[in-house]
Amino acid sequence: MFGEIATSSSVRLLDINDINWSLAAIQPDFPQWKPNTAKGTVPALYLLNFLCVFYSFLPSRTRLNAFREVTPVDLPNCTLVKGIEAGAEDLEILPNGLTFFSTGLKYPGIKSFDPSKPGKILLMDLNEKEPAVSELAIMGNTLDMSSFNPHGISTFIDEDNTVYLLVVSHPDSSSTVEVFKFQEEERSLLHLKTITHELLPSINDIAAVGPESFYATNDHYFADPYLRSWEMYLGLSWSNVVYYSPDKVRVVADGFDFANGIGISLDGKYVYIAELLAHKIHVYEKHANWTLTPLKVLSFDTLVDNISVDPVTGDLWVGCHPNGMRIFFYDSENPPGSEVLRIQSILSEDPKVTVVYAENGTVLQGTTVAAVYKGKLLIGTVFHRALCCDL
Repeated sequence: MFGEIATSSSVRLLDINDINWSLAAIQPDFPQWKPNTAKGTVPALYLLNFLCVFYSFLPSRTRLNAFREVTPVDLPNCTLVKGIEAGAEDLEILPNGLTFFSTGLKYPGIKSFDPSKPGKILLMDLNEKEPAVSELAIMGNTLDMSSFNPHGISTFIDEDNTVYLLVVSHPDSSSTVEVFKFQEEERSLLHLKTITHELLPSINDIAAVGPESFYATNDHYFADPYLRSWEMYLGLSWSNVVYYSPDKVRVVADGFDFANGIGISLDGKYVYIAELLAHKIHVYEKHANWTLTPLKVLSFDTLVDNISVDPVTGDLWVGCHPNGMRIFFYDSENPPGSEVLRIQSILSEDPKVTVVYAENGTVLQGTTVAAVYKGKLLIGTVFHRALCCDL
């Protein structure tokens, strides 16, 4: 497949189908090359590119935790959330128990069970005996709902108790932050604004610090799908965290291998950042001018996704992918498992890390988020279902 390397000028050129077949084996969504060369052959430059991708794939198996198997950890009284069949990639629980779900995400290289329909924001009341979700109507005529593709979400409650919901969306593979006002009586969201910026090319998650201000993770440096594929498979740690406000936008942390979930401590002094493919959570000190200073790093044997902060204890609840290979290379016969971590006393010299829930994919596939409310644990997934368990 690799052709022959000769010391003379006579070299067998690689057939383009060989390269595209091999790249498809590594990543089905990798863009196929169509070089303008005679008889379907490719020059040495394309062979060099292919070799770079192929050999970067070997350490990628470590980054993806490809050989990890799940040791089950069960919880009592778990029930699937009715009405969620195409994922709940992120969720936010308000102090009164009302819960927002981001559903229907379409993300490059990730399975979708409902690829033809736009995403939705769902609402559930955890105070109900048998809580069920309902779709929130989106009011206003400034948002194209046909391309609504929600990802990470975050809430901000103003001094007058107005609730703002900030939603990362990927319309037509771009990245925006949609700002909504929650209208509780009407059970609807009023669309207020769409935020875009050149420093926000590939947003994954956000942590709101105001109605239009937030920290955001970019999981890739590039927005272009072709360059994103190279960035990932060459293992370039170029993703970052950006602080955005209407007056100031700046990169506040960088050097991440797929920056993912982000959260803020209860006292507002620290920011937690999940680095998915490095299996790490970073703790940063937050300053009055919104800059960040690195404080400590925790490493795990799992791919850490979204971070939720316990509203009572300040503990971190983290949705995780024990085997990332099964997320990016979906096989219904060998589906991705689920894992939820609880991190207590993260600022201490000896944080306590507990696997609260773990499952091999027969019930829940591809956990991305977990959050707690009054003795209940909610678990969401990138493309599958959602689970509610008693703790």
